[in-house]
Amino acid sequence: MGDTARDAQTQARAALTTAERAAEWERTRSAVRALRAAVRGGAADDAASRALVTMDASNYRRVPVAVVAPRDAEDVAAALAVCREHGLPVVPRGGGTSIAGQATGTGVVLDFTRHMTAVESVDPATRTAVVQPGVVLDDLCRAAGAHGLTFGPDPSTHSRCTLGGMIGNNSCGSHSVAWGTTADNVEALDVLTYGGERARLAPGGDGVPERLRAGARALVDGELALLRTGFPELPRRISGYALDALLPEHGRDWARAFIGSEGTLGVLTSATVKLVERPGARVLAVLGYPDESAAAEAAVTLLPYGPLTVEGMASDLVPEAQRALLPRGGAWLFTEVGGADTAGARAAAERLCRAATGDAATAVDHVLVTDPAGQRALWRVREDASGTATRMPDGSEAWPGWEDCAVPPERLGAYLRDFRALLAEHGLRGLPYGHFGDGCVHVRIDFDLVHEAGIARFRRFSTELAALVAAHGGSLSGEHGDGQARAELLPRMYGPELVELFARFKDLWDPDGGLNPGMLVRPHRLDENLRFAPLPREPLPVVYGYPGDGGDFPAAVRRCVGVAKCRNPAGSPGVMCPSYRATGEEKHSTRGRARLLHEMLAGEVITDGWRSAEVLDALDLCLSCKGCRRDCPVEVDMATYKAEFLHHHYAGRRRPMAHYSMGLLPLWLRAVSATRTAPLLNLLARTPLAAVAKRLGGIAPEREIPPLPRAPFLRRRRREPRGNGARGGRKVVLWPDTFTNHLSPEAGTAAVRVLADAGLAAVPPPGAGRVCCGLTWISTGQLDGARRMLRRTLDRLEPVLDAGLPVVVLEPPCAAALRTDVPELLPDDPRARRLAAAVRTFAQTLEEYAPDWTPPRVDRPVAGQTHCHQHAVLGDAAERRLRERAGLTGALSDGCCGLAGNFGFEKGHYEVSAACAEEKLLPAVRAAAPGTVLLADGYSCRTQLAQLGGYRARHLAEVLAEALADDGAEGRAADGRG
Repeated sequence: MGDTARDAQTQARAALTTAERAAEWERTRSAVRALRAAVRGGAADDAASRALVTMDASNYRRVPVAVVAPRDAEDVAAALAVCREHGLPVVPRGGGTSIAGQATGTGVVLDFTRHMTAVESVDPATRTAVVQPGVVLDDLCRAAGAHGLTFGPDPSTHSRCTLGGMIGNNSCGSHSVAWGTTADNVEALDVLTYGGERARLAPGGDGVPERLRAGARALVDGELALLRTGFPELPRRISGYALDALLPEHGRDWARAFIGSEGTLGVLTSATVKLVERPGARVLAVLGYPDESAAAEAAVTLLPYGPLTVEGMASDLVPEAQRALLPRGGAWLFTEVGGADTAGARAAAERLCRAATGDAATAVDHVLVTDPAGQRALWRVREDASGTATRMPDGSEAWPGWEDCAVPPERLGAYLRDFRALLAEHGLRGLPYGHFGDGCVHVRIDFDLVHEAGIARFRRFSTELAALVAAHGGSLSGEHGDGQARAELLPRMYGPELVELFARFKDLWDPDGGLNPGMLVRPHRLDENLRFAPLPREPLPVVYGYPGDGGDFPAAVRRCVGVAKCRNPAGSPGVMCPSYRATGEEKHSTRGRARLLHEMLAGEVITDGWRSAEVLDALDLCLSCKGCRRDCPVEVDMATYKAEFLHHHYAGRRRPMAHYSMGLLPLWLRAVSATRTAPLLNLLARTPLAAVAKRLGGIAPEREIPPLPRAPFLRRRRREPRGNGARGGRKVVLWPDTFTNHLSPEAGTAAVRVLADAGLAAVPPPGAGRVCCGLTWISTGQLDGARRMLRRTLDRLEPVLDAGLPVVVLEPPCAAALRTDVPELLPDDPRARRLAAAVRTFAQTLEEYAPDWTPPRVDRPVAGQTHCHQHAVLGDAAERRLRERAGLTGALSDGCCGLAGNFGFEKGHYEVSAACAEEKLLPAVRAAAPGTVLLADGYSCRTQLAQLGGYRARHLAEVLAEALADDGAEGRAADGRG
């Protein structure tokens, strides 16, 4: 079939599907009304709510008719009753990090993350806890940790995955070699069937309705031989139903039989889980091996030494910047060893390392890490793999689908060799890693899931790989469940007779087929419902260049694979995602916004494209902090996507007043400077006219208008006597950004003084008052204006670029814009890349161009914040080294101050802005000891501290300049609380 005919057929199928769904939607209107009336926790059928749950972390996409957030078990029962009455299927959903598609559905999605999130009790005597299904794993571990206990299974998504989802998938994690799977750590479950029956699932089955108990006994006792011989013996056998748990010799354990059923049998409402004792100390031993096969074959030999983890990964998955943390080798095993104290744990780890590196062993190097910070840094290398693996070394896309096959650990080396050969045979690439001690391998593969030929190859490869796994005595799933990705292939693992028993078991529980249909039993085909199918096939006309995605905006949006690191709670390390941490709402996470953009491009749920009110609403609370560009494992850049969306959304339309008042801020401030009206405006800002101006300008009424200096930095520089700098010193160009020039000239003056002391002559660029990085245009999505401004700037900067001079930028967001936004907005202008390469921060300039300079000693502790753009784009290593050399001790907070340029000043953003500051920055400053230097290189951070707490923070250049002038007494008195 030719491309034209194939496209026509695809469009016809899509049109038919849309019509059918429209008819179904009309039929379910009354059901949605009934859900709203019956469920106290809430039911939503608006486009945004539905769009947010069309996908999980898999390759699949299904559109629900409504999303229900039950408040308790009674709400669950009420929702099920309505769905039964109206014939609607039900899909229970936790954190949405499932990788096989089982957390998506076309009926009603039950979202347990909104209300049913409690740890109801912890009993240290029996080492058990009672939890609701929506509780996040880390929250349970914190509650148990107060008693020296923890929950053993710990997937890499532990900061956002829920216990309900872990029970649904029988999740495992890196410590399963010591503490087993979720099924090994559950005592009892309370569930509701689709028919409304309540069941208490535990060994023996006393709490199970007689209908279910009798039916299951007949099924099991009638097939004893098959159930005793049909399941492979391996620690990570997750695929299918655990029917063998109902054998009499296994105590007829109903809870274990239910775990891993992926929401197809019943809906969990409560779980009693087992807890394990936390080791008093842990030591991480990272062992280096020549290659992946050597590491895989060595893994099983380490198990007799009692490690808590045996995790493996190869060098092709480790970013260059992180390899310095690891010992020599081409592949590594991360082996954690516990003990009553550090000495005991270290001794155990040393025994393991001696065995791994002895004469008959294959490890070539190792490192022992005892300090928690060092361990966290190394574990982050491993935990980020689930996102990092979605991009091949050349930047091309890779996808789940065969994410977690497991084989007997002693077969792992042979299996990996066969697996690599099968990849090569199909012309595919993947980066394996995973739980080598349990024989479980994670991998993302560069399938083409957009075009028919690529999808056909995906199907052929999947079928052959299923046969390969079975030949090695393995399980198609070793952690994430079968879902839609593998359920179709279960007969290759279990044979048709055992799969038929699975169907009978499903029908016993759910004769109406209302729970998560299409999963595990009578499954959808593995190449149906692919989430890429409705996306545009050709790149859209966009403004940014998207160099990492071939200039393709849909490909950029596809970066989000749903691992949901952006859903980390308040207080987590890093910056991403401040508005989610403040609100707890999915639509304000990076993943939520990416999902809405995906649905905007798909055009099925969100139908008005760039004009979408739903996408606009979600992006409204995006602070453009760029934290996701650094903290997201796949480097989703929501700040760029937001600017792109706003550009198209407001094309030819009137914008919010804040876009004019703050988006054009450089022009307004330039006019104030030219007319020398700063004193008059400062006076008016203290009168009732300020409230009128804020209302007209779209500025939050709670905000104070910052005072303007009498003279901008550039005018002050012109007034200074000649020679107030480094005569004959190496010339550097000091970028006169809008904030330094017009709002904080003291930072610029201080920088000139410090650079001069270091032997560097700071000079302004040609046309200094007329150059700009375009930041305020970019953050408000006025990209045509930004590009015009940037082209004029590049015209003026050509002599600087030709001379090869460094460009010193004091304001972190301006430096970040010059580094990233300028070349991405002007991809065809080589001057943009030259300018980006020339940009240096203040500390980078001193370190690179004055390496022998000795900074003045300040010898005081510091508090404050590293700017979020510095964290995301520029890095702060040079700043940390400079502070250390100056005797400025302590660490700055990460996170986002919440002001974020125009964001915190815009009407409607004040509460979220303040909440972001309260997450880390303000508590850290309040806790600072007297005499602490408050540092914030970003003008927004300094302004936020001043307006919310009355604190005076300064740029690092100001602190060093003060020390050079030996005028510390007065400066110290002015520091700190105002």
